[in-house]
Amino acid sequence: MNFNVNKTAGFYLGSIAGFLILGFCIWGINFSLGNDDQTLKTMLLIPAFIFLGIFIVVVLSGLFMGYSMDDNGIQIRWGFRKKYIMWNEIEHIIKVEGRSNFFSIFGISWPGYVVGLYNIKGLGPVRMYATHPEKGFLYLKTSKGFYGITPRNVAETAKFIGEKAAKNIEYFDMNEMPEEVKGKIATEDRSYRLLYTLNIILLLTYALYLALFFPGTGASKFIILLLVLAIGLFFFNTSNASRLFQFSPNGGYTLLILGIIVTGTFFILSLVEITL
Repeated sequence: MNFNVNKTAGFYLGSIAGFLILGFCIWGINFSLGNDDQTLKTMLLIPAFIFLGIFIVVVLSGLFMGYSMDDNGIQIRWGFRKKYIMWNEIEHIIKVEGRSNFFSIFGISWPGYVVGLYNIKGLGPVRMYATHPEKGFLYLKTSKGFYGITPRNVAETAKFIGEKAAKNIEYFDMNEMPEEVKGKIATEDRSYRLLYTLNIILLLTYALYLALFFPGTGASKFIILLLVLAIGLFFFNTSNASRLFQFSPNGGYTLLILGIIVTGTFFILSLVEITL
């Protein structure tokens, strides 16, 4: 019996956006650096192509993510990676409801796609193979580790696993968990959300400005590289800020403020170069 995940528009939009951003960054590096800057160009292109390769694997694996079950156990599929769990290895089946506070230890995510090792405040570490775990998911505690899955019909899947594993379904409502245990979700913190939004607005404004005013000005091509670096810094800072926020909110704020300062500096340098 197969229980496929519900791939929402967010998965496909995130995939398309990722390819466009990585494609622009690779083009921007080639465009802004000539043969005289071959060493720097190579140093930037190598990690860019590595990230592109990883992203392709992640997207393709997401397309074939799903769960299958038989009389002996459950198999979690993610691309070529398969994890088989025998029914007698399952210790607890927890139907998690409400919005969880989870952050990445080693994983990748965007709206509609969450894969990797995460930590959930109030529950602990979990390997997520999911689409929208923030809306609820099945948390399987096994002798081989802890897994989070999001089949299309969570209730039906939980019932099926419970019958096969001879375990009762446990229910956990995150919305009822005290904040001192659950912690504060970064995107629900007003200051964090404001700084995060300012980062996005500033980066989009910078990109739009260059798209409108850079062509035909004769300004240095190096300006495009500044935008590429600003994009890279944005993703580095925001991914680490959300993780750092769980341990130190001020640390998360600092990373986001640093992103605003650096992108703002690049923007000012570009304004001066194009204007003069």
